Amino acid sequence: MNAKRPLIAVLTGAGISTDSGIPDYRGPNGVWQRDPDAQRLVTIGPYRADPEIRRRAWLLRRDVGALLAEPNAGHRALVELERGGLPVRILTQNVDGLHQRAGFPVRKVLELHGTAREVECLRCHVRSGMAEALDRVAAGEPDPACAACGGVLKPATVMFGEALDPVVLEQAGAIAKACDLFLAIGTTLQVHPAAGLVDLALDGGARLIVMNAEPTPYDPVAAEVIREPIGTALPELVRRLVARG
Repeated sequence: MNAKRPLIAVLTGAGISTDSGIPDYRGPNGVWQRDPDAQRLVTIGPYRADPEIRRRAWLLRRDVGALLAEPNAGHRALVELERGGLPVRILTQNVDGLHQRAGFPVRKVLELHGTAREVECLRCHVRSGMAEALDRVAAGEPDPACAACGGVLKPATVMFGEALDPVVLEQAGAIAKACDLFLAIGTTLQVHPAAGLVDLALDGGARLIVMNAEPTPYDPVAAEVIREPIGTALPELVRRLVARG
């Protein structure tokens, strides 16, 4: 009888998507460093209350062009890891959907912070496509309202001041507790409760590998810390893991 293959949990953050042209937030050249006030654009209180904040937020979404971004070598490497026959689950803090676009099975990706590919109404909670909303912005609507009820539209993401979906968080916690290897890729590991998944993995006896450009609070307890660029380092790590089986 074949031995049970080790479960790999992969927590990904903004760093894995920077090669796709999507800026990170907390890095040395991140959005918050360039414009600290930009955090208000993704904080639910100001966003709900202030039409000017929403207008600025819609312009930022338009200019970032996340919907046009393409998966990069890091995303594709994780697809190869899954196709190599190892049981892999992705727990992503990203909202760009690039893991799925790269070909990673949708059912094996948990989006901890929601998705920026859809919008939802704060009043009636109806969802629709982000592309449609951005088309309305391009057509001259600075703050497009819900087409169903006229309420405020926001991305279907977890903004600052909002709680993570408890069902998604519970599923992520179960994966972290059960995994044998936990990869933290392109994340500062400073945002909780997502960063707390590392603690659950370590408590369960998992081996931790951290791959991030900057130091993280979990570097001292990691079995391996990798500082090289994700686009080259992650494919190499995947080759090693697949070879070991």
